Amino acid sequence: MADFVVLSTADWDHPLWTNKQHVAFSLAAAGHRVLYIDSLGLRLPRGGAADRGRIIRRLGRVLRPPRRVSDGIWVWSPLVLPGGTAGLALILNRKILALGLGLARKWLGLCNPILWTYNPLTLRYLSLRNFSGSVYHCVDRIQAQPGMPAEKINANERELCRAVEVVFTTSPDLQADLEKIHPHTHFFGNVADQRHFGQALQGTLSCPPYLTNLVRPRLLFIGAIDAYKLHLSMLENLAARNPQWTYVCVGPVGETDPDTDVSKLRALPNVHFVGVKPYSELPSWLAYCDVALLPLRNNSYTRHMFPMKFFEYLASGRPVVATAIPSLRPHATAAILCEPEATSFEAAIAKALSGGGPLLTERLAVAAVNTYEVRTAAMLSVLAELGILPESRASGFSHCG
Repeated sequence: MADFVVLSTADWDHPLWTNKQHVAFSLAAAGHRVLYIDSLGLRLPRGGAADRGRIIRRLGRVLRPPRRVSDGIWVWSPLVLPGGTAGLALILNRKILALGLGLARKWLGLCNPILWTYNPLTLRYLSLRNFSGSVYHCVDRIQAQPGMPAEKINANERELCRAVEVVFTTSPDLQADLEKIHPHTHFFGNVADQRHFGQALQGTLSCPPYLTNLVRPRLLFIGAIDAYKLHLSMLENLAARNPQWTYVCVGPVGETDPDTDVSKLRALPNVHFVGVKPYSELPSWLAYCDVALLPLRNNSYTRHMFPMKFFEYLASGRPVVATAIPSLRPHATAAILCEPEATSFEAAIAKALSGGGPLLTERLAVAAVNTYEVRTAAMLSVLAELGILPESRASGFSHCG
């Protein structure tokens, strides 16, 4: 079994779980030990409540050793300067991270760990020589998010891809971009916890109280509500044209894109923003809604993304209507894909509500082969083939602490 250091771009306790937390869990479930490092902060903090709260939580944990959050998983929150990727701030961050990581490894007894990083600026903070192997897992085009130092990320990502032993990507367009840099670049699309979201089909979940007074049909979106990726004006048009449908949006508004304005949507009586809900409760929301939506824009960010919610929606059994971005087109047999226009979405939703589109059996069959267990086993198989896992590594590398 191997030890992994997962360098994340998302804090472990963030209410919207991402690839990073799920990969840590699936690695631990496969028998490995994982040290999960909370986000180092690629951009400068904003003055909003979300960033203030994140900083306060980080300060509260800075002097604590890694905390055990599950069998085989420990989380460490380093005190680094957010956005400190140059000059004196970078020097300070490198020293803090090196010292803290060294102590964390000694505390947990991690010998010869493999670095599994999501941070395209990794080489600014860490030396790969301190790890027995290295993986860059590219899950989205993070440089296309608002407020990110795009040019710096592009340059550092290319350098990182050349330095690591293997690159994993989650969308066809990411794969096409990065395989030009590294010969061992592998595509593994996003997947879902099938058993968790499959609870929506069992008929044992209670209806969330908020939904009980909302008329059906109910159309549901779950995820971060940000203008750079969601087509909010299209959704406004769609909701205004179809007042007989109830639209429910679960997730934070404007957390990544502070310019997100949902005031026009909030003004519509058939649109409801209910905030963030715990991951454990999401199957209940899906169980009592009729269609699951992914009303995405068509831009550089979305063309390089693979929505995590896609297979979660399918595993819940809900009919799915989504923008036909590149990563979803191969799964057109399981969902109704269309252009991000109100008329197209309107027709697709009406079709889904009338029982048209992919059958339940087709949706569940696609969800069943796109699980974290299946994907993680395939990823670990690649690492074994490349000699990165301890049992397959021929060299006598030994670096403990």
